[in-house]
Amino acid sequence: MKDLKLKLLIEQLDRKFEKLSSIDNLVTPSEGWIYAIRTALKMNLRQLGSKLNITAQSVKEIEIREKNGAITLNALKEVGNALDMRLVYGFIPKEKTLNAMIEKRAFEIAEMIVLRTSTTMSLEDQENTMQRIKQAIEDMADEIKREMPKYLWD
Repeated sequence: MKDLKLKLLIEQLDRKFEKLSSIDNLVTPSEGWIYAIRTALKMNLRQLGSKLNITAQSVKEIEIREKNGAITLNALKEVGNALDMRLVYGFIPKEKTLNAMIEKRAFEIAEMIVLRTSTTMSLEDQENTMQRIKQAIEDMADEIKREMPKYLWD
């Protein structure tokens, strides 16, 4: 990566993702967090509604929206405050780090480019060995990762 700021940003985010990795396999309660926490605290709908200055029916609607994935972050934050809790929000890369995501994508692009070139060369009776092709893919992937071209995510 040629941009030092970009490299630093990726490293900082990867450190944050590392802290979140312990919750990577966290399963949301089937009825949603609000319902699970409220019932664990033996708090009824009216009591939570009172803390939120809304009706019990409105609390039930919030719980349903959370369960269906149709709730806003602001609503979750408000309920969290009413429950004396803090909302934690973020993303965790499937590849575990941004660097790993970049490496994977760079390799995919490099492989596509090198294999396309290799096919053309084999049609012209200038075929390379598998070892040279593999090395060319690795070299191109390193270059793509270092340069971070705009086409990386096309």
